[in-house]
Amino acid sequence: MRSIADARRVLNVASSVPRTCPSSVRGSRPASSSSFHARVRPSRACVGRRLLQVRFASSSAKDEISSSQSTASSSSEDWEENPNFNIEKFSELPHTNFGVNQHMIINDEFKEALRQVLWQFRAPIRYAFAYGSGVFPQSSPSGRVPTEAEIKAVHPKAPHSVQRAQDGSPKMIDFIFGVTFTQHWHSLNLAQHRDHYSALGSLGSGAVSYVQDSWGAGVYFNPYVVVNGILVKYGVVNLDTLCTDLSEWQTLYLAGRLHKPVKILRDNARVRLTNQINLLSALRTALLLLPSSFTELELYSTIAAISYLGDPRMSLPTENPQKVTNIVTHNMANFRRLYAPLIETLPNVQFVDARSSQRDWLDTDADLQLAQDMDPVRRGNMVRRLPKAFRERLYFQYQKKFAIPRGEFNRMMEQTRDEDDAATGGGFRRQQATAFEKRIVQDDDPVALRTHVRHVIKETINWPSTSQSLKGVLTSGVGRSMRYMGEKMDKYRQGKNKASTGAASAATAAEVSETAKNSVATDSPADSPTAEAEASSHTKDAQAREKQV
Repeated sequence: MRSIADARRVLNVASSVPRTCPSSVRGSRPASSSSFHARVRPSRACVGRRLLQVRFASSSAKDEISSSQSTASSSSEDWEENPNFNIEKFSELPHTNFGVNQHMIINDEFKEALRQVLWQFRAPIRYAFAYGSGVFPQSSPSGRVPTEAEIKAVHPKAPHSVQRAQDGSPKMIDFIFGVTFTQHWHSLNLAQHRDHYSALGSLGSGAVSYVQDSWGAGVYFNPYVVVNGILVKYGVVNLDTLCTDLSEWQTLYLAGRLHKPVKILRDNARVRLTNQINLLSALRTALLLLPSSFTELELYSTIAAISYLGDPRMSLPTENPQKVTNIVTHNMANFRRLYAPLIETLPNVQFVDARSSQRDWLDTDADLQLAQDMDPVRRGNMVRRLPKAFRERLYFQYQKKFAIPRGEFNRMMEQTRDEDDAATGGGFRRQQATAFEKRIVQDDDPVALRTHVRHVIKETINWPSTSQSLKGVLTSGVGRSMRYMGEKMDKYRQGKNKASTGAASAATAAEVSETAKNSVATDSPADSPTAEAEASSHTKDAQAREKQV
């Protein structure tokens, strides 16, 4: 590319000039980690001397420096408008710290135990992450120590780090493996781990890869397999399928999983880039679903709920109805690490809570307040920058609502595709709201817009999730599928019982409190202490009953 050649010529000119800036200043970084992207820059005088020396070294270099600096600035600041989906190295990412928010912090020994699982596969894994309740707790620590028999019933020989991380409640650990060549990977894996596959594996890697890529969301799961003494479930996906879903939301099956904190065990530059787009898209979608003022808990709950809106398991007794609440309330710090740096980059939303300026606020459990700008132009820009496949489905909903003629609608869609192609093809065109996006946010009230967005989410997720679940019977086998279904139904019953118990306890406490108030109001002043003591006794009894429950 010409900009790269120009930059190289400038560097060649600059390299012949003595550098007067101290090496300790150049490229240094602040010790504080309060900002993900903060950097120390050379002083103005230092920069001025450098540029002056280059100008004297070559008069033509001045224009090239200006051009290359402008190009570098736009490529760094506007990476989302002009993403390069063909990158192969981390050095090709927009900047050094790009995407570090995606890496969650877990216990080092536990992390190493998870990484050791990957080394038991000879087939090449290019990208991998662990996720779910087996890695990130979805309940408060119980303090209970499980028996050896209970541990072995799940993990035959789990390392102590895994046992400690799961805090007395052993669970299967879920993985996703990103691979380059699906059939080749399964061919190698079948030769090494034939016992991981159902009867479908006897038909060979061609049949396995065909089922994976042609049905459902493009993922092939092998559940209930033991690796290094740990019970795991791993899903195999082609990197192209993964990156397309992350950038365009074709199925939201894997993109939705990555909306929530996961532990990346083996990273890939292209996936990191597309996942950053995915996270920004989730944030924008949540903002379209939220009012002008909201809390962190509401924001992260809205984001986490996206992938469950159209999931058929949520409408059947096969999933904990409190799942989203459990995920968010017990992982607030991880959600904050994932999304707080992205919130800082958007011009239409910000933290309005003074606690966000405190040191180490990322690790607090506080529920901070945020506010967003409801200006139609900025909300229209958010609609325009939604993922391509998802955005087109939303446009189609409004084409019917606004009764736009088919020919006019097709021309409009062709224009937006041209803009997308110009950006991905190496050109640059900022995605600003057109008259159509502005009409969506102006003519439609916020409640109706939320309804349409939710409808499109459900439409995107429903069939891929349904077909992926049906495919599981074939890929996992009947026995393992029945076991998986039974465990999911148990979780549903547990969640429902817990919700019912909590509601009953709250109702009892409210009734006791109301009775105590009435007693105090009707008693004489001389009897007030007695009434207060009786109310206190009632309250203690209610609290004791709640603890027993």
